[in-house]
Amino acid sequence: MPVISRRVSRTVAVVAAAAASSAFALPGVALAHSAAVKTASVQSAAVLKGQYQSAYSQRNKALWVTTAVGRTATPSAIYKLDPKTLAVEGVINPPVLDATTGAVEGVYGIAVDDEYNRLWVTNTRNNTVAVYSQKTGEHLATLPDVAHAREIVVDEKHNTVWASAFGAATLVAYDSRTLTEKKRITVTGSSPTGLAVDEKSGTLYATDLAGDQIIEVTRKSDTPALIPVGDGPISVALSSDGRFAYTANQTAGTVSVVDTKKDAVVATYTAGAGALSVAYEERSKTVLVANRTAASVSVIDARTGTVEETIATTANPNHIEAANGYAYLVDKSGAGAAGEDYLYKIKPAN
Repeated sequence: MPVISRRVSRTVAVVAAAAASSAFALPGVALAHSAAVKTASVQSAAVLKGQYQSAYSQRNKALWVTTAVGRTATPSAIYKLDPKTLAVEGVINPPVLDATTGAVEGVYGIAVDDEYNRLWVTNTRNNTVAVYSQKTGEHLATLPDVAHAREIVVDEKHNTVWASAFGAATLVAYDSRTLTEKKRITVTGSSPTGLAVDEKSGTLYATDLAGDQIIEVTRKSDTPALIPVGDGPISVALSSDGRFAYTANQTAGTVSVVDTKKDAVVATYTAGAGALSVAYEERSKTVLVANRTAASVSVIDARTGTVEETIATTANPNHIEAANGYAYLVDKSGAGAAGEDYLYKIKPAN
């Protein structure tokens, strides 16, 4: 039986972005506001209920979005969207765990493995991760014992997938070819959340929400380095060359900029209240931050720390990622006519 089924696409609406500008200065260096107002191009659509995260596939030119409704994650699914129009093209339904209640293996975090044409997801409430085929939607594996599995990231060059086990203070590595576990790195007392990997070196960066630090794991050592950052780091992104890591600090409403050669914070950028998710957009050299409490996206010039623009969103922006000159934001607003959440496609102005 085919796993991917077709759905009717929805109309995409174009919304105006609210602009604001502020400046951040490194110690001893003054930075001026931008002389000209820059405005991002923004599309939005009320698409799905229970949106959680998204991941872009270069191989398939597709945007994959996970959904999970309610604490029982029923219903829950992985949707395939057209990244140009934000129209839904297909859906993958996770395995049913309880025929009586209809409970399924709810999907939350998501990452794309274009080398093997697969999707990796975290099943947070089931304490597992799972793997699906991008081509057919087939459920390939469920891998156990990942307590409160939160995020997942793929290192295609080194055939490695990392998951953050928030409930076990552990980072779990898998072989992306064989779908088997490689190793576990535990940092006692930590609460690992966001993940980013430098595919050139294979170095993993994980935010530790409880410890206000980054956990850095290199391929040469299983003993991680601990890098202090801002208050409440929950998400991390890397510059395209891997030289800088950016953490979204939820409690502080800031972004810590870490020089990965020095393993030290070299700047702090202002974001917004409840900074929850961060992405680096290569073409515009911007850092984009989803601010859950403020219901906004901060668009920050990565070179100067200037907030070029603050884009108003519907309530509860939850995750942002960047690909091909755009950033994709999913919220959990339920603001659509039938209770759908909104999806935003943002092209920074730089």
